[in-house]
Amino acid sequence: MTQKIIYVLLTLVSVISYGQVQFTMKSDKTDYNGKEIVNLTIVLELNGDLIQQSKLQLPDLSKFNMIGNGSFSQAVRDPETNVAVDQYVTRIALEPKQKGKIKVGSVLVTINNKIYKTEPFDIFIKDIEKKTIANVSNDVYLNMEIEDREVYQDQPTIAVLRVYSRSIDNLRKVKNIRLPEQENINVHPVNFKRSEIDPSGYANMASQVLAVFMVFPNEAGYVEVPAVSASVNSFSVKNKIASNKVKLNVKKLPEGSPESFKNAVGNFKVDVFHSSKDKVEAKKPVNVTVKVSGEGNLADMSLPKIEESPDYDIFAPRITSHVSAGISGMKGEILAKYILIPKKAGDLIVKTEPFAFFNPAEKEYVNLGQEKLDLTAFSHDEVLEARSTVEKVNDYTNTLLETVDSPVLKTTSFKVKEKSKFNWNVLFINIAILFGLFVAYMVFKYWQKNRNIIKEKPTPKPLGSVAETEREIRESLKTDITDYFAYLENIKTSGDYPKFFQTFEEMDLEVRKQYFQSSKEDFKQFLERHNGSFVAENYQELLHKVQMEKYSPITSEDSLNDLLTDIVKLYSVISK
Repeated sequence: MTQKIIYVLLTLVSVISYGQVQFTMKSDKTDYNGKEIVNLTIVLELNGDLIQQSKLQLPDLSKFNMIGNGSFSQAVRDPETNVAVDQYVTRIALEPKQKGKIKVGSVLVTINNKIYKTEPFDIFIKDIEKKTIANVSNDVYLNMEIEDREVYQDQPTIAVLRVYSRSIDNLRKVKNIRLPEQENINVHPVNFKRSEIDPSGYANMASQVLAVFMVFPNEAGYVEVPAVSASVNSFSVKNKIASNKVKLNVKKLPEGSPESFKNAVGNFKVDVFHSSKDKVEAKKPVNVTVKVSGEGNLADMSLPKIEESPDYDIFAPRITSHVSAGISGMKGEILAKYILIPKKAGDLIVKTEPFAFFNPAEKEYVNLGQEKLDLTAFSHDEVLEARSTVEKVNDYTNTLLETVDSPVLKTTSFKVKEKSKFNWNVLFINIAILFGLFVAYMVFKYWQKNRNIIKEKPTPKPLGSVAETEREIRESLKTDITDYFAYLENIKTSGDYPKFFQTFEEMDLEVRKQYFQSSKEDFKQFLERHNGSFVAENYQELLHKVQMEKYSPITSEDSLNDLLTDIVKLYSVISK
């Protein structure tokens, strides 16, 4: 009998020494209000030769929205037994959906073919935060819905703004939607197209989607998306309403990012190219474009720049964006157009900065490295020697045609484009044009001479009122503004930008003379009196745009297109 007792005691001691398991779950507190997050901490301690055979099986959490979760492991030493213990800690952040007492069930885990569980406990939620917190007379509600609330830093998530009301007529009154603005998020609209009205929405109220937008959180941690505001317009009053706020669990990007990584998250491609087919000439400007294409945080990320080099000078780029909303971010392309000036003739290599991005789909960093562009700069003499005889004649003809300063005669349309093959027809056409211009000039001089000799005495007209006399003088001084429009279009096409701005100044002066206004400020006041303040402000703004483009280090055909459109619209109104 004594031997049996000793055997049992030895067995118990060996089991205890073989392994111990401590498994607990607790919340940070027991009472919460609806705006607070419930934080659960699950601790699993293994002491001895123990193997965890299953993942943690969480209880039913359908009464909560899971905001985020995370886990880590560490080795700790038990202060009582001075034995090393493996500790596994899991933390879960929950957002309660309802108020009152909620029971949190047990967490299960299997270790060495045995199931362990934590003790269940109760928490109490006081006042739950409603989804639709904003209303007008308890009849119009805004709700911001974000389904994916766990994303990486700089990774987008889709937000949907929906309006609810018991009266379908009130849905049409919601206008002036203002998306949230905050330093730790970037917001880009997808569309403001209203959906069809759903007559049986939340709480039997009619609903309609007002807007869809993307939210790019730019910092890790818990980020709160501010409310979206709007206005409800009625005949008597204009009320402002706001949606609910949404909390995001923004995961920090993984460790081990390349040195060239800045903040690009998505999937991208980088290209660098020289679009012109003309030969690169030393000490003359060259257009080089860096294109970044793909999908992700394209509109907010840092673009790779062109590295500086002792072989060339480089100026700040002009950024052109062609971006639209995609499935996993903003997609399209962004062009950075640089101007380089080679310092000497010879071969030169244009390099971009190293570029890397994080691909959230693959959960890995992609290092694209540097993109290179090989260019060969020629001296001015080498460029001239490479031209054929016909090209030299064409260049001389084009220079002569550009010197003809007349908005009526569209001489720039006769300019000859460079040809790779010898074309006798082009040469004969150029000679015929020059001869025709010479004959026209001689005929004009002969007609002008005869006109000065033979003059008929005009019949005196009866004197009218001062207003009539002023109108007649103005009609005699009136300039055909359409000729200037056509001439500006030809100059823009030819690429002679300084001539473009000079012609605009001449046109503006002619128009001001037509209305007897010597200075631009007097002309602005004249327009404000006769055409209204709107036209006068547009005139002042147009002059400012012209000055900005005139002294900009980079002038492109796209910017001149927009500027010419504004000029035609405004001066067509002024010259009516």
